[in-house]
Amino acid sequence: MEYYRARTLMLLVIFIFPALIECKVRLYHFRVVLKNTTKLCSTKSIVTINGKFPGPTLHVREGDNVNVRLTNHVQYNVTVHWHGVRQLRTGWADGPAYITQCPIQPGHSYLYNFTVTGQRGTLLWHAHISWLRATLHGAIVIFPKKGVPYPFPKPDKEKIIILGDWWKADVEAVVKQAIQTGLAPNISDAHTVNGQTGAVPGCPSPGFTLHVESGKTYLLRIINAALNDELFFKIAGHNITVVEVDSGYTKPFSTDTIFIGPGQTTNALLTTGKSVGKYLIAVSPFMDTVVAVDNVTAIAFLRYKGTLAFSQPVLTTTPAINATPVAENFKDNLRSLNSKKYPANVPLTVDHSLYFTIGVGIDPCATCTNGSKPVGAVNNVSFIMPTTPLLQAHYYNISGVFTEDFPAKPLIPFNYTGNNTAINLQTTNGTRTYRLAFNSTVQLVLQGTTIIAPESHPFHLHGFNFFVVGKGLGNFDPDNDPKKFNLADPVERNTISVPTAGWTAIRFRADNPGVWFLHCHLEVHTTWGLKMAFVVDNGNGPNESLLPPPSDLPKC
Repeated sequence: MEYYRARTLMLLVIFIFPALIECKVRLYHFRVVLKNTTKLCSTKSIVTINGKFPGPTLHVREGDNVNVRLTNHVQYNVTVHWHGVRQLRTGWADGPAYITQCPIQPGHSYLYNFTVTGQRGTLLWHAHISWLRATLHGAIVIFPKKGVPYPFPKPDKEKIIILGDWWKADVEAVVKQAIQTGLAPNISDAHTVNGQTGAVPGCPSPGFTLHVESGKTYLLRIINAALNDELFFKIAGHNITVVEVDSGYTKPFSTDTIFIGPGQTTNALLTTGKSVGKYLIAVSPFMDTVVAVDNVTAIAFLRYKGTLAFSQPVLTTTPAINATPVAENFKDNLRSLNSKKYPANVPLTVDHSLYFTIGVGIDPCATCTNGSKPVGAVNNVSFIMPTTPLLQAHYYNISGVFTEDFPAKPLIPFNYTGNNTAINLQTTNGTRTYRLAFNSTVQLVLQGTTIIAPESHPFHLHGFNFFVVGKGLGNFDPDNDPKKFNLADPVERNTISVPTAGWTAIRFRADNPGVWFLHCHLEVHTTWGLKMAFVVDNGNGPNESLLPPPSDLPKC
């Protein structure tokens, strides 16, 4: 008996303890509090985590267990989404309100508990209820496991750059007014770099400064946390080398301009080989259609050590606001690293071939200013948020919360990118989901439409990474376009911008049981209903099944 005890203890030491040393439990306490903040020469109270804007950074390693205790000390209901974290079997920690959890009510708390599996790079966290993510957001930095190098030259230092937007008004009041009137919400007043606008007309501001030394290599972890704007990022006089997007390594390529949509992240290497001085960093919006957008360029500076105090900056030009070729060229250059260690496991066969039209319609609204309101729709279905979270209804088999009849293709085909001025603009409405068997493979073509106005839509899928196998302008051709798909090394992402009046094809494997949100990451479109959800069944046995809900899961 003593022999077996000793042998068991030895096995624990050999196999278990190293795992505990390697994979840590990372503990964070997020306190949701109000903070008076001055920008654009005016002061307002904003919702923050621990009084910080942007919020605190999560630093973890691949394989770590992450525990974030969130305590709500403000008057709003709150949830937080860990954008891009796979949440394998831990959908209860995903965060979108009424999809995977009830909101955390004022005075209450919830422990988000998840493990970072098979991911490394840069992601972000943000509120996932109403428009609170305007100020409730921050970075997630996932380092490789100890002893595992980056698949690119090791940088001397790393810097986090979070892009955002700023309203002088209270953002919750902005969206509330828009919902009541049925009009489009007011656009933001400025863009931000690490929470600072830089100088804008009529209001001096020093802006953010990125301090560097000559002859060094910096890994820039760039995050777009803006609500409604796709952005260009550019540093005067410097090219940068893209090595990762959305926590997936890419084949390196050099560029002077990054295109980045809301919810997307880009890691890029910056080598400081220029003359000592101050160089402009410009963050400007992209909008290649008639939709109103905040066109204020955020100004920051890259400053070399040894630069004199009042040196004049080296300037740059920003891409035109409608610079579609710049945006599309950046996307065209993105390829998965697809190495032996980091393969691109693209599904080569397809169990579910889905075709989703995405756009905006008009529905009647008796209480609205014009008797109507804009609505977002996928396959002409505008999503109605339930009052019981979908994941709870799925897990406990609660009927009447959602249906599983979301259409796999448009019920009434039409020329999606043609002249649609005479088309019926009204949508159908419902809480409809599409069901997937565990481990089934999915090809989803997201087709933009020209109803109301064509627009670039950054679409985000919760619970999965996907491969972007194709894209194009106009209507998707199911006979000829798939012949041009890249099934060898397509970029792997969690958020993709569907081009204006065009389409994007993605593939993924449904290997994560639960309920997973798919939505436009322009907050205005999410508010209008441009969203749906997938229900993914359990597989075989506990390792392929959704874990039970935690005991402190919030109640509605």
